[in-house]
Amino acid sequence: MSTTSEPTPGPTRTPFGIHYGWIIVAILAMVQVVGSSISMAAGIMVPPLNDPEGEFGWSIRLIGAAIATYYLVGALFAPVSGWLGDRYGGRQMMVMAGALYATSMVLLGFVSQVWHFFLFFGLMLALTQSMAMVPLMAAVSGWFRRRLGLAVGILWGAGGIGTAIVAPVIGFLIETVGWQAAFWGIGIVGGSAILLLTPVYRNRPADVGVRPYGTLRNEPPQPAKDPWLEAIRLRVFNQHMRRTRAFWNLPLIHGMGCAGHGIVLVYSIPIAVDRGISLVDAAVILTLISLVSIPSRIITPILAERYGAKQLMTASLLVQGLTVLMLFWAQDLWVFYVFAALFGVGFGGEWTGYLVINRQYFGNGPMGSCYGWQMSGALLGHAFVTVVAGLVIYATGSFGSVLVMSIAGSLAGVLLILALEPTGRMLIPNWEESLPPEARSPSPSPAAAD
Repeated sequence: MSTTSEPTPGPTRTPFGIHYGWIIVAILAMVQVVGSSISMAAGIMVPPLNDPEGEFGWSIRLIGAAIATYYLVGALFAPVSGWLGDRYGGRQMMVMAGALYATSMVLLGFVSQVWHFFLFFGLMLALTQSMAMVPLMAAVSGWFRRRLGLAVGILWGAGGIGTAIVAPVIGFLIETVGWQAAFWGIGIVGGSAILLLTPVYRNRPADVGVRPYGTLRNEPPQPAKDPWLEAIRLRVFNQHMRRTRAFWNLPLIHGMGCAGHGIVLVYSIPIAVDRGISLVDAAVILTLISLVSIPSRIITPILAERYGAKQLMTASLLVQGLTVLMLFWAQDLWVFYVFAALFGVGFGGEWTGYLVINRQYFGNGPMGSCYGWQMSGALLGHAFVTVVAGLVIYATGSFGSVLVMSIAGSLAGVLLILALEPTGRMLIPNWEESLPPEARSPSPSPAAAD
């Protein structure tokens, strides 16, 4: 007689032989592709909005302020949307995101005044992305006991592919059919796609009568609890998380990392053009960063789950920070392209391991609120560099200072990660002892005998 903790496939699969968790991943991958058009639209919209001979002719400062507003609103709402996802379920958030996406993009097509742009892009689309990204990405954790890294890698990889597809599509539509028709079409198609996927989406494995993928043989099923018990579990879990150093450090690390790569994503092309590279050739820099980051986005969460997210995040931030040194002496086009390829490796891995490290630190509890705070840190990092980097370049007349800011942000993130606890043990293993008995998970049964 021997015991085993191997996952049992029978009770975790649908009648079709495919675990429903992978269907959830496919649904959320489509949401990622659609949602990527929100953030990518920012850079593509700048030239037509800034064109003095076009229909808008707005100053770059006003456009930058609106983009910074987008990041700030997203940062403020991310913890709220994460909590709403934990409390009411990702399906409800998906409905709201799809409806708001369609409405916001269609309204963006009607923009004629600066305040319209602040309202439709800076506020409404920021709320849309927060609802589409934070609770839905966090929800995937509840569907997997194993292979969470693979599931997360697929989702982030889909986002990278979506960026590569959606960005040129938006630019092509603006040039061919005009501003209004472009955003009407994107809003209607994208919003409809999200809403049509909603009936297939489920909040938790129990909703379709399966157990999370990779459930151990001796792990009891998790019965549905009354809403008031779920609210108690959510409150107590968040209380225990907030007592850990990691809960507060991870948003700061995310912010430092995003500040580091945000500067590169915004200013690498202007730096290349300033050194005599044509705009067409310089644009390939961002394309290379995006393409190289796709395999990095996929592989990093997989390796993080196996070897520890702390080590992978440290390595990624080091690569992201140190490769920026190349931009101080880059003059030839091939040097910029080599930089883009190397930087893309670190960039793709820097921000894709957070769901995995959350699992390693905090277990299988509701992660929406936790991930929301981490996304808040990330968006604040982007907002900071959007505003401050432009002011620094204006004051100094050179790009050197902002490159130093980029390196400093990434390396500061490295130091903060090194100060984190090892990921080999949970930080709050006994949090359910603070719950009333009726709100606790069932105790594991003895492992089944071979």
